[in-house]
Amino acid sequence: MSFESVLVKIDSYVWGIPTIVLILLTGIILTIRSRGIQFTKLLLASRLIFKKNDAEGELSGFSALCTALSATIGTGNIVGVATAIKTGGPGALFWMWIAAIFGTATKFAECMLAIKYREIKEDGHVLGGPFYTIEKGMGKRWKWLSYLFSIFGVMAGLLGIGTMSQINGITSAIDMAFSNMSVAFSIGKKNYTWATVIGGVIVTVLAALVILGGLKRISKVAQSVVPTMAIIYVLLGITVLAFNITHIPAAFLDIFKSAFGYKAIQGGAIGWTVKQVTDSMQKGIARGIFSNEAGLGSAPIAAASVQTSEPVEQGMVNMTGTVIDTLIVCTITGLTIVISLTDSEFKAGDREGAQLTTSAFSHALGVSDSIIKYIIMVCLAFFAFTTILGWDYYSEKCLEYITNGRMRLVFIYRIIYIIFIAIGPYFTVNAVFTIADITNGLMAIPNCISLIVLSGVVSREVKTYFASLPSKN
Repeated sequence: MSFESVLVKIDSYVWGIPTIVLILLTGIILTIRSRGIQFTKLLLASRLIFKKNDAEGELSGFSALCTALSATIGTGNIVGVATAIKTGGPGALFWMWIAAIFGTATKFAECMLAIKYREIKEDGHVLGGPFYTIEKGMGKRWKWLSYLFSIFGVMAGLLGIGTMSQINGITSAIDMAFSNMSVAFSIGKKNYTWATVIGGVIVTVLAALVILGGLKRISKVAQSVVPTMAIIYVLLGITVLAFNITHIPAAFLDIFKSAFGYKAIQGGAIGWTVKQVTDSMQKGIARGIFSNEAGLGSAPIAAASVQTSEPVEQGMVNMTGTVIDTLIVCTITGLTIVISLTDSEFKAGDREGAQLTTSAFSHALGVSDSIIKYIIMVCLAFFAFTTILGWDYYSEKCLEYITNGRMRLVFIYRIIYIIFIAIGPYFTVNAVFTIADITNGLMAIPNCISLIVLSGVVSREVKTYFASLPSKN
């Protein structure tokens, strides 16, 4: 049995029906307990993003949101959506939407609780996240679950979403843009060009310079880069969809048919229908979590550092990240790919990852790949680069909790993290995304358990905050 087949087997267990049900159930429960806050308070949340606050903490609300978005808007939006549709069919996009709609309430709750239960040290240093939410909210006897989450968080940063999947996405896009460069070396049947090697070295060096500078430098880079690149990519996507506006209804129909196995029912293959729906759900929800990280427990680690005395307010600010990431950016990518897949000639092509997304954008616009691939390369490179930085911060905080604040060990971890960035380009796309899926699922399980247990606390905090608003005004 090959290494990749072993990973796929593990992934099928981690992302089986129980995990999918747990994540969706968490979002549904928190939607009810928060009184549908993602629907009723989204405009208020948008206004709160730029609110200034002089309370205790290390980051402004906007900086914390950008730091969180820097870790979420990455290869998941460009490569992850493509791989989800490639393996799970167009219906995977529908399940990404479902996960995001309920995940918005999950993101609100986990970030709000992280601020409520955070610790602010004497030197102003802040530490918070699901590990403290579990320990303080559920009680000391659940501390083993805090450690479990933190261990999975370190694994996710080092082995999955933080390093290899991101650098792999960047170098794949660079290799695609500079496809005329010669082969540097081979590993088995896989050839690696000088574009991959040089791109990998440059990204590793740049990441090292920022990572070794700490949280303030990471947030500063994220605050500058994330909004700019997101706007560029969204504008490109809107242009594509405007050019193909007449094809959008058919694309939506294809998505819904695929999500519920409608085509298979017409053909009478009921067994295959169940498999299609399951595959769409698994890939859609897994990639949705990979992209927006709702329920994963990562964004609360950044949210805990915010300068605020109102946990509910920052929870609302952070929930807008799920809307931006999945319901806007991922939807643009997904619709473009589905529109292009309606062309049988395009569908027959053997493309994956960034190449599939690039070809879809080019096909939908009716222009040469050579024009689009550089734009996609730049967007993907910046998205993935900031994700590398954000996940270094997340996994460092998990390690800090595990080691009880031994910063020398955290510094050693930074060096190891940089080494894993360097080797990331030399794994296959499917392998790194499968590893990322596995570690994401392992993180989500203890986090979602704690959110369900503490949903009553979420309900009380929301009720108390909104009841006090008239007196504040």
